[in-house]
Amino acid sequence: MEKENKPVQRHNTSLENEVKQLIQEAEVLLEELDVEQHAKAGHKPARAKRYKIRVDDRYFIVHQHFITGRGILELAGKVPPESFILTEKVRGGGLRTIGLDESVELWKHGLERFTTLPRQVQEGLN
Repeated sequence: MEKENKPVQRHNTSLENEVKQLIQEAEVLLEELDVEQHAKAGHKPARAKRYKIRVDDRYFIVHQHFITGRGILELAGKVPPESFILTEKVRGGGLRTIGLDESVELWKHGLERFTTLPRQVQEGLN
């Protein structure tokens, strides 16, 4: 007796829903999001093709949703990055230190700006 080869149909609703959600998100990407203005206005998180971020008193355009602390420092000309401390300011909150290899979501709720400080080498400590 021969077995009939029929394609097996599998339903993966979770994966299908995730794909639909990603397609919807791709369709509603803003062209450019001014991160600071967006947060100050109290808007909900939004993804964009480009993000305008503020580092100290300068503005930069980033073409990705995520960037590392190291990437932000290098973008701002703070090299070597190991010589600087990077912090993020969140609306209604304080400052939080960002590690060099820590990934930052530029579209997250409330992110306003970044600040840098030179690392101080204390005398007598080696």
